[in-house]
Amino acid sequence: MSFVTTKDGVEIFFKDWGPKDAQPLVFHHGWPLSSDDWDAQLLFFVKQGYRVIAHDRRGHGRSSQVWDGHDMDHYAADIAAVVQHLDLKNAVHIGHSTGGGEAAHYVARHGQQQGRVAKLVMIGAVPPLMLKTPANPGGLPIEVFDGFRKSLSDNRAQFYLDVAAGPFYGYNRPNAKKSDGIVWNWWRQGMMGGAKAHLDGIKAFSETDFTDDLKIITVPTLVMHGDDDQIVPIADSALLAIKLLKNGTLKVYPGFPHGMATTEPDTINADLLAFIRA
Repeated sequence: MSFVTTKDGVEIFFKDWGPKDAQPLVFHHGWPLSSDDWDAQLLFFVKQGYRVIAHDRRGHGRSSQVWDGHDMDHYAADIAAVVQHLDLKNAVHIGHSTGGGEAAHYVARHGQQQGRVAKLVMIGAVPPLMLKTPANPGGLPIEVFDGFRKSLSDNRAQFYLDVAAGPFYGYNRPNAKKSDGIVWNWWRQGMMGGAKAHLDGIKAFSETDFTDDLKIITVPTLVMHGDDDQIVPIADSALLAIKLLKNGTLKVYPGFPHGMATTEPDTINADLLAFIRA
């Protein structure tokens, strides 16, 4: 197993598949999952000849279950440590949900300055800000996220099962074709991580304002979002993010859920490939 140790002593697990001289694609997973959530993408793109890298965020998956540092500054610094350890250049960073915020924060604060980033993709991503504030009146009230925290603290296993079997993949919609394997894989990944990391992660994904990050980013950026995303509503995320990006393209997927990279991999992978090759 491959790990890199950060400056504050955290061991970050990562996968590194494919030819070392191929263009690297770096995948950033959502909350509360792991790099395993990208299986459909990692297998597809390694077959296309790319070098694919995916890490487990601190406190998630196989990385160290430390009690602190569960915020976007540390998340971005952790992936910067992975990138520097592998000396990745001309990389495309692809982030889903919380990972979309992490990827944007990394690109803005580390990757562009170091000249290591070619492009950015945000899929069902949280930027610019999920929380309702005076400056973001369309956001979700703090009570929504307090409810997440309570559910996690009361019965994390049941909460994760309910999220995966319901809104995450749109399985609560009429005529949805539910996959028990997908649901239990989500649950498995979530339960691998640490409860403290996941609890703090709710604040990280809901209260971090990525507005300045989006304004800083100049590399070509693809924003992909399903219009039936029940976890990160498109009206308060992608539709606002695209207005802040200097070099962004928005692609909306009618009827697709939050976890569309898993439920609709053929469509998502084809569009990712086209963007990467463009």
